[in-house]
Amino acid sequence: MSLLDHYAQQLEQLKRTANLRQFQSNLQHGRMIQIHGQRMLNLSSNDYLGLASDVSLREEFFDLTPVTERRMSASSSRLLTGNFPEYEQLETSLSQAFGRAALLFNSGYHMNIGILPALADSKTLILADKLVHASMIDGIRLSSAKAVRYRHNDLAHLARLLEQYHDDAQIERIIVVTESIFSMDGDETDLAALVQLKQRYPKVMLYVDEAHAIGVRGEQGLGCAEQYAVLEQVDFLVGTFGKTLASVGGYLISHPLIRDYLINHMRPLIFSTAQPPLNMAWTRFMFQKMLQMQAQRQHLQQISQELKVQVEAKGYACPSTSQIVPVILGESEKAVQKAQQLQQAGFYIMPVRPPTVPQNSSRLRICLTAQIQSSELAQCVALL
Repeated sequence: MSLLDHYAQQLEQLKRTANLRQFQSNLQHGRMIQIHGQRMLNLSSNDYLGLASDVSLREEFFDLTPVTERRMSASSSRLLTGNFPEYEQLETSLSQAFGRAALLFNSGYHMNIGILPALADSKTLILADKLVHASMIDGIRLSSAKAVRYRHNDLAHLARLLEQYHDDAQIERIIVVTESIFSMDGDETDLAALVQLKQRYPKVMLYVDEAHAIGVRGEQGLGCAEQYAVLEQVDFLVGTFGKTLASVGGYLISHPLIRDYLINHMRPLIFSTAQPPLNMAWTRFMFQKMLQMQAQRQHLQQISQELKVQVEAKGYACPSTSQIVPVILGESEKAVQKAQQLQQAGFYIMPVRPPTVPQNSSRLRICLTAQIQSSELAQCVALL
């Protein structure tokens, strides 16, 4: 048997169950995406405010940025020679907006696999929502902490676990890990209630990932923590620049002491070449734009609610409370076929299948942006 036969068999199994993934080359023009010559309305992008597709913003940024400041590589980690002014300027902007210290990372995944192992030792218990992102699961696995998963968004179950473990003398701290808006169901945790629960237990700290909330929630777009007025109560508030903010990288908002601790203990931060300074300047430029986009946030909220109502009217369960609206179909093959039908009709919607979602919960995942109009969604829903 060839050493490659094992992998070939695994790929063949994925083909048989309609779960094989492949890259698709595409061209994007504003709200539209073109694949194999077919032009479709893009309903699979995380460009929630339409910033990434706005050519005028790129033109403005480069007009403001001299060639001498367009550094395409840091060529080093920040702890060596890579700490350019652009990093500190972006962290200052974030700190001013959020009211606490900020620390930057190369990506959201890089962030989540590094923070938790640095913070959580053998005297730490991590209580994580059952549906947290793969990056947080990997971060938990890389840590030396004991970990228990609580049922998705079930704060009563979490409360029972806190009651069970809080007085254990072997546990010095408990870190509750969740997302604010969950990426597959588009639903959200009750952050206000979660903070109230945390405040009952002195050992508890909160780790909340706002990847799908930054830019689209709160008056300034600072996320669900801003929307529900709990910014100061979330100990580790993390998010990404790679979605709404049309850039790349991740961030942590926390106490200055935590920032200093991670600079000295977080391996992916210490041992990685920093991002190009140009990316940091672009992120800061986009962040300042995002703070003023209240009208786009309101429009996105409106069409998201409209779509949820229309999907439920078609008989589909829809747990979403956000701009991510799933249409849960069950079998992977059924999701693939329906996605193909919608794409042929001009709507680019992707099927999401195991292992990204649990078995028998394959779905169409509709991601809305502020560039989409209600009439276009009605046409799409009519094809479900």
